[in-house]
Amino acid sequence: MNRQKLTLAILLLILVLALLYSFWRTPRQQRVAKLKYIPGVVAETARTVKPAPLDEKRVHLELLDRKSRRFSGFRRNIFRPFFQEEADSLPQTARLPASSPPPVVPPPPPVVEPTPLQRDLAAFTFLGFLKKEQRKTIFLAKGKEIFLVRKGDRIAGKYEAVEISDEALTISLLEDGGEIVIPLVENMALSAPRR
Repeated sequence: MNRQKLTLAILLLILVLALLYSFWRTPRQQRVAKLKYIPGVVAETARTVKPAPLDEKRVHLELLDRKSRRFSGFRRNIFRPFFQEEADSLPQTARLPASSPPPVVPPPPPVVEPTPLQRDLAAFTFLGFLKKEQRKTIFLAKGKEIFLVRKGDRIAGKYEAVEISDEALTISLLEDGGEIVIPLVENMALSAPRR
């Protein structure tokens, strides 16, 4: 007997056992000695009086004439301790003085405007880099355009890529010849230091 026939025989045996068990466990109709309600006799029902339906179509204008009550304020202090023992057990230093001067708020720091260099470079987003044959290419996005920048390429016509590493891009300004090192963080805008 091969495996398929053996498996089929086992499954058929399980099916027969399941059918026998389900027939044995089915509920049977029970018999009673005396019926509660005799067939053919009209059963008495309890009569309930239905209330008259409300007239939902009528507009109640008298509700508009009532004066609305004004809010009279709160009735109790929800921040008061529940028990007097709690209030007594608080140290004297923890209790606030009756009238404390308002806290001194320092003036906000002055808003620092970004330099034109920072504004130009913030328009570019670093997407990633590719290293092929010991030469690195970085991918910069500006709006929906993607730029490939290698060592020696110009960026926005004003800057030249001098050095490209895994962590930073070094550019030189074509106008005055100064060099700037920009950290490269994936999916972040280029951030130049202040000059």
